[in-house]
Amino acid sequence: MKKIKVMIVDDQTILTQGLKMILEMEKDLEVIAVASNGQEAVSLCHWQCPDIILMDIKMPIMNGVDATETIKSQFVHPKIIVLTTFHDTEYIFDALKKGASGYLLKESPPEDIIHAIRTVHQGGSILQPNVASKVIEEFTRMASHTKTNTVDERIHLLSDREKDIIQCIGEGMNNKEIAVHLYLSEGTVRNHISHMLEKLDLRDRTQLAIFAIKNQLT
Repeated sequence: MKKIKVMIVDDQTILTQGLKMILEMEKDLEVIAVASNGQEAVSLCHWQCPDIILMDIKMPIMNGVDATETIKSQFVHPKIIVLTTFHDTEYIFDALKKGASGYLLKESPPEDIIHAIRTVHQGGSILQPNVASKVIEEFTRMASHTKTNTVDERIHLLSDREKDIIQCIGEGMNNKEIAVHLYLSEGTVRNHISHMLEKLDLRDRTQLAIFAIKNQLT
């Protein structure tokens, strides 16, 4: 079995060591590196090749947002999951814009973190409902301070059903919740999401959520 290679980036040694021990109990996960700040994480990426990076936000020397931007601009392969608290919503917004594939609360149960790693590795994204509303509030607040209300022309490529689905994504719903809300099967929801990603030339579910909020679909 090919293992998912994980890097943990956090300046709290107790957290990194505990998380490393938990992850390495899973047969398909391997922690290949631990970094205490963003700069160290960038350096490690040059000689390690992580599949997934669990990235703290507030760290000395280089924070998680700047590290996410640097890593995504220099390396194609790693996918980044932001580790956050309820107080970091404005930083989460920036991290998602810079290419993070989602975010997790540091207080999340181990099984949620493990599930997130596997989901993002398979091309999905993680938008935790219990913090999504705060991120959406921050998206909306920042959007209200911009001088333009220009709507992305690509919005006209979407069908009414696709607009319904992307609205749900922007509100932090997962596929199962969307399926229940719109009386669809989960398979149908997944197909619509794939079509939207192709139509809008977006990378993942996180970018769909940002697209929805920027274009006032939420």
